Amino acid sequence: MHAAILAPVVALVAWTLVMMAWMYLVRFPAMKRKGISLKGRIGSTGRSLDGVVEDWVQWKAHNYNHLMEQPTLFYAVAISLALLGGGDVWINLWLAWGYVGFRIVHSLIQATTNVVRWRFLAFLGGSFCLLGLTVHAAARVLHGL
Repeated sequence: MHAAILAPVVALVAWTLVMMAWMYLVRFPAMKRKGISLKGRIGSTGRSLDGVVEDWVQWKAHNYNHLMEQPTLFYAVAISLALLGGGDVWINLWLAWGYVGFRIVHSLIQATTNVVRWRFLAFLGGSFCLLGLTVHAAARVLHGL
């Protein structure tokens, strides 16, 4: 099985890995500047660095965590559409690529300026794309459309 909707799924996974790399590329030097060592640390999380390292450093980590939240719904619905035969329907492809685009814009806003208003608009745009994909998947499940 090959469905075109899997391309935006792979693209968002790749983007998530980019954000992970960016997070560590800024986090480790920030920790070094603050004299924080990983040696002997037990039971700590990335959130424990909030208020310790600069906010702009943590923005990347916060975004990486966000990419583990709502996008999991995107992965589920996109793979469902692929399995249900809706993965090559043009509107689903547009919605899927739209979702990925909005998530990348959301990431770039949060990781750089972190203006909440702009970030929210990107989140909202992606959420509408996700809603459309979900409605289409539900229609295929319930009515075979």
